[in-house]
Amino acid sequence: MAAISLSVSTVKPLGDRVFVKVSASEEKTAGGILLPDNAKEKPQIGEISAVGPGKRNDDGSRQELEIKVGDKVLYSKYAGTDIKLGGDEYVLLSEKDILAVVD
Repeated sequence: MAAISLSVSTVKPLGDRVFVKVSASEEKTAGGILLPDNAKEKPQIGEISAVGPGKRNDDGSRQELEIKVGDKVLYSKYAGTDIKLGGDEYVLLSEKDILAVVD
């Protein structure tokens, strides 16, 4: 079986799914205590790296996504599938798992 090299530019989400590049988690608490890797919480903020074509309606037309590449978003804590591409961490989410766009 041949090895395949994948990157965000070669992987296209389907339907209403999006790739979110995960923001770095906090290294220390507000009080200055350094956190070990196993104590860090999973980040819930990231930047949209790729979007799918949109959900297909009953009549066959596509419903465009409300978000676009480059938006910073807040997403559900346990939503999506964690994926590592090219050394970067991403989450593959459905648009309904995105809670808000962050300015």
